Amino acid sequence: MPSVCDRALLVSVLGASLALAPRDARAQETVDPSYGRIEGDLALVVGAGTTVVPSGPRAEGELRLRYLETAGVFAAYEDGPLFGGSAEPQRVLVSGLEVRPLFLYRWLQGHETRRAWLDLTLDSLGFEIAATWSQPAGGSFASQPGLQAGLGLEVPILPQASGPWIGLHGGLRWSDASLASGTTSGADDRSVFLAITLSWHQLVATHLVDVGDRAPR
Repeated sequence: MPSVCDRALLVSVLGASLALAPRDARAQETVDPSYGRIEGDLALVVGAGTTVVPSGPRAEGELRLRYLETAGVFAAYEDGPLFGGSAEPQRVLVSGLEVRPLFLYRWLQGHETRRAWLDLTLDSLGFEIAATWSQPAGGSFASQPGLQAGLGLEVPILPQASGPWIGLHGGLRWSDASLASGTTSGADDRSVFLAITLSWHQLVATHLVDVGDRAPR
């Protein structure tokens, strides 16, 4: 027969187990798998860095607006060269669209890993298409139009949506002349690029998603 002390010890262990189990379950339920991405419907991204092209790097600044962290518009300006060299063309203005299809699908389907850095990085994968306006050597600003297509990936420094991020955006650029003729005669007509930026992401609640549901006053 168990002694009184043994019974008391058993009751204490069972009581502690029952008390801790709901607490652990609640702790798991309180993890936000969106990491703050649904706290606002519009994301404002301001960044700066460098764009690396075959002829040399250029300084770069960018502005992005994303709706529900899924689709948006962006603009970037590049000016060079940095550290000497030609960085041909010397200046480039970029404006376009980006689509990031993974976030809403993974979040709504419950496919988040609940590892903030991994989920935020995976969901940042995006496709970009943009128009470019370049300034070749001896030419005027934005005198050479073109097309840009690429991919983007961003890595958060903090485990949350709002805050500092490191961005990688790369792809191909074609001049308008090369697209029309199908031939290239130099770096201005077709080139690869890689933009490396340090940016700040800020979620803003604009209520665009529920504007049609708001009752008139």
